[in-house]
Amino acid sequence: MSQEFRAMIEGLAEEYNRQAAQIRDMHAELKDLVVTATSDDGLVTVTMGHRGQLRSLTLNPRVYRKLSPSELSSSIMTQVGAATARVAERTKELMAPFVPEGLAYEEVFGENAGLDAFLPKPVDLSGEGAG
Repeated sequence: MSQEFRAMIEGLAEEYNRQAAQIRDMHAELKDLVVTATSDDGLVTVTMGHRGQLRSLTLNPRVYRKLSPSELSSSIMTQVGAATARVAERTKELMAPFVPEGLAYEEVFGENAGLDAFLPKPVDLSGEGAG
């Protein structure tokens, strides 16, 4: 194996190891991601996990004297929405360095993401596209 080729392979291996370590670090941080949101009046607090799961719901004892059932429901839903949005934003921040250049995060990880975001366009073998 030539020195030039060996140096190229070693460089690729180092880059792979660096990126793999970054992905492991990001995954650990993502796995530990927890966001808490509290209502302005301090009566409702929710904590959401990294997958958008409700980890805890804390109601101040005064909530039953201050809020009607519909107001309580609305407050809970508002805090769940706020915490979920913050989880999504933090997830996007953590994942952004790993999104292929030229692609939007939403194309890769969004609701309508598909394999096509990662694949090149099909090769035209008909010769009609040649100019």
